[in-house]
Amino acid sequence: MPRPKGKFWPYVRPLIWEKAQQLFQEKQAKTMDNDFKGIAATRKELREGGYFYQAKLIVLRNLWLQKKGLPTVEEEELIKRYGDNFEHAL
Repeated sequence: MPRPKGKFWPYVRPLIWEKAQQLFQEKQAKTMDNDFKGIAATRKELREGGYFYQAKLIVLRNLWLQKKGLPTVEEEELIKRYGDNFEHAL
């Protein structure tokens, strides 16, 4: 008998993979300078490099913060950078 599908993880998993790929790309862009080609990592590489785990923490924290009506991690960074006028930076 097939397992019933939930609503949370089928929605969240793609967000985690997308964030993991973003973290990988950002790291590659910083470390490779002009040699950066924007090559996507495989899921295996994302898991082995710790990007999946890091992305999972970020995505789950952002979802929790949104549920509580608090700023997400990215919004917090904008607040730190631009002060209370961070909405103008968007």
